[in-house]
Amino acid sequence: MSSKILSRRDLDFLLYEWLDVEALTSRDRFAEHSRETFDAFLDVSAQIAERDFAPHNRRSDLEEPTFDGVRVSVIPEVAAALKVFNETGLLSATMDSSVGGLQMPHVVARACFAWFQAANIATSSYSLLTAGNANLLLTHGTSGQIDRFVRPMLDGRFTGTMCLSEPQAGSALSDVLTRATPVADGTYRVTGSKMWISGGDHELSETIVHLVLARAAGAPAGVKGLSLFIVPKHHVEPDGTVGERNGVALSGLNHKMGYRGTTNAVLSFEDATGYLVGEEGKGLAYMFQMMNEARIGVGAGAVALGYTGYLHALDYARERTQGRPVADKDPLAPPVPIVRHPDVRRMLLASKSYVEGGMALILYAAKLLDEPSDENDLLLDVLTPIVKAWPSQWCRLANDHAIQVHGGYGYTREYPVEQFYRDNRLNSIHEGTDGIQGLDLLGRKVVMRGGAGLQLLIGRIVTTAVAAPADLGRPVIALCDRLAATTRKLWAGGDPTAALANSTAYLEATGHLVIAWLWLSQLAATEGKEGPFYEGKRLAARYFLTHELPRIAPLLDLLDSGDTLLADLDDAVLG
Repeated sequence: MSSKILSRRDLDFLLYEWLDVEALTSRDRFAEHSRETFDAFLDVSAQIAERDFAPHNRRSDLEEPTFDGVRVSVIPEVAAALKVFNETGLLSATMDSSVGGLQMPHVVARACFAWFQAANIATSSYSLLTAGNANLLLTHGTSGQIDRFVRPMLDGRFTGTMCLSEPQAGSALSDVLTRATPVADGTYRVTGSKMWISGGDHELSETIVHLVLARAAGAPAGVKGLSLFIVPKHHVEPDGTVGERNGVALSGLNHKMGYRGTTNAVLSFEDATGYLVGEEGKGLAYMFQMMNEARIGVGAGAVALGYTGYLHALDYARERTQGRPVADKDPLAPPVPIVRHPDVRRMLLASKSYVEGGMALILYAAKLLDEPSDENDLLLDVLTPIVKAWPSQWCRLANDHAIQVHGGYGYTREYPVEQFYRDNRLNSIHEGTDGIQGLDLLGRKVVMRGGAGLQLLIGRIVTTAVAAPADLGRPVIALCDRLAATTRKLWAGGDPTAALANSTAYLEATGHLVIAWLWLSQLAATEGKEGPFYEGKRLAARYFLTHELPRIAPLLDLLDSGDTLLADLDDAVLG
């Protein structure tokens, strides 16, 4: 029986037939691996996701964490699942062997983790944040900080968070007010409040390692005055022994429409002992490592949720009988499975193109990390806001379609597709809203280094499109030319307000063009191969390139028009 969590057949195609991840084993870093080890970890990921994560997905949604004023209670299945996950070694899968890591390629680890995100996005979030926290400290922390905080995280004893937002600041990090005062022993006393902290308090681990952005005494205003501090929930000795509570208190839990099994905290820091990471004033630069990792993780989670929603809808559409073909007027004829109805097929095929295109996007981005070079690093910089935002919009639409396919049952709690939608709705906000990703893409990424990143992206798209069937490749090449011209036109006047007035439209247009490119590339990988799976790939590719690609031109028309309605309007007229 096929899984309704993810398609292992699709992952095998993407990893081995499209991205050729076996070739990575020729690199020294991955020399201990083979397809056999990759398959073993994919197998165990699927097994644990099915057995330990999926079964409590609904319960953790219905019985969300509670706070009695002293401690947070989480259903016991969460801790049990995380324990099993930690025992696999997947938390440190991509890390160096010197810290107990497996030195697994990022692309394979990303495919493995997608199983857990699809099975239970809330429980998997604790591991996602902990891994990102550990990766940051492995890069920027001292050896003492690694021994004290990272090794216990990788052993499954500690969990980790990122503490950026504040009640008054939200995503505007230049307005962070949390302050840090140095003391004689080299530590700092951190005081302030942090908001929307996923995994911010619980009893799932011995302690929680918070990475906190704060302003050191005497630091200037703005982001250049921010430093990064390790502020654990409990005091931790140099050997990793956990002591008394630090000055970190839970002010309350936020209650979200989705991800309900992940605690989301308002934290109060009162003279809490903190440890400076790196140098003062460079906190945001350090934090961008974890922020970018989290952005990619959020995009991956959006794909996973859209994917499982699609598989549930496909299964339902094949089993549910209702209505008759439009040409059959016989009321006594038996009803047909709803998958036979054209509009249901439309929603399923659209969803297939979104989720399989989205999975290709996150795995392609992960492979760029495995083949570091100036070009690949630059390309990943450009793609990161798209990796975060495109799946959060379009794979969520797959969840919307899944509800529609289920009809009246779709929005009842007896079927899981309504939860998948609620969970996925958060991903357009997590780690920077779609609007912030649009500003990042158009305001920074495509213009940095004289536009070299955009030129690189367009060059790779055109190379693929030239080799594609002409009827599919030519429109993609034409849109590449238009995107380059539109970008130049937007910035020709040197006015950022005008250039960025419709940056979200630019993000959507560029994202759709990137997915079209990846579908052309997948299409090439099916050449000469027969069978329903490959026919499905070719059908989904053709659907996206003929039904979805035309969405781009009107967006570029808007951008070319120079319209500044959104920048100019007086909000008083909104009512």
